Amino acid sequence: MTTLLIEDERLAVTHLQNLLRKHPAVQVVAVVSSVAAGTEWLRQHPAPDLIFADIQLEDGLSFEIFEAVPVRAPLIFTTSFNEYALKAFQLLSVDYLLKPIQAKDLARALEKHAYWLAQAPVPQPAGEAQWLKMQQLLTQLVPAPPSYRQRFLITAGEQLLPVAVEEIAYFYTLHEVVYLVRHDGRKFPLEHNLEKLESLLDPAKFFRLNRQYLASLKAIDKIHSHFLGKLKLELLPPRPDEVLVSRERAPLFKRWLE
Repeated sequence: MTTLLIEDERLAVTHLQNLLRKHPAVQVVAVVSSVAAGTEWLRQHPAPDLIFADIQLEDGLSFEIFEAVPVRAPLIFTTSFNEYALKAFQLLSVDYLLKPIQAKDLARALEKHAYWLAQAPVPQPAGEAQWLKMQQLLTQLVPAPPSYRQRFLITAGEQLLPVAVEEIAYFYTLHEVVYLVRHDGRKFPLEHNLEKLESLLDPAKFFRLNRQYLASLKAIDKIHSHFLGKLKLELLPPRPDEVLVSRERAPLFKRWLE
């Protein structure tokens, strides 16, 4: 099965290729890193059997490639952000993989691809059914940007206090309780867990640092290199415990900062 990779992160390419080597039927025929390069490659070569495409590339969104070139091949998108709109991929049997890609998620996506091919009506040209589904997917995904939470209603003693997202420095969890911390240092317990908060907040403004912390861009004070490729962060307001970003998430964190 010929496969094209569209990805601009070197580490992500290496990681995906290593995972794909465990699937002998998959043959990576090319790797391109931009909208321009992807468009040019697809214009000059026959459509592959499968395409893995990062959504955010160095010169735009990969959707632009498939608007410029009518490729008749199924796609599996990869992304660093778990935006709710991406659920449309699963509903239409076109999968997406959240970085860093896990082996089990890749296997699931390839199984869905194989099932999808088996369901395509025989009279249609190869890939026609998949392309029609992909067109429907792009139509549903592109028009409406996701809507993110603008404020939280906090219980402070006997009072209810609205806190705007711009006032929030970070969220952290301690002893199974999640706290919201404002830039002025005040903190309040919340009922939401960090996974739920991550889905409610704009990923351009908030990043999941690790299992305990979800921080805003303005809360990042200093960044230090740490042992085994990790990053050590100093937050504002300061925290008494170490706040680390793992080696696996460090490239995503650096890209988020850009």
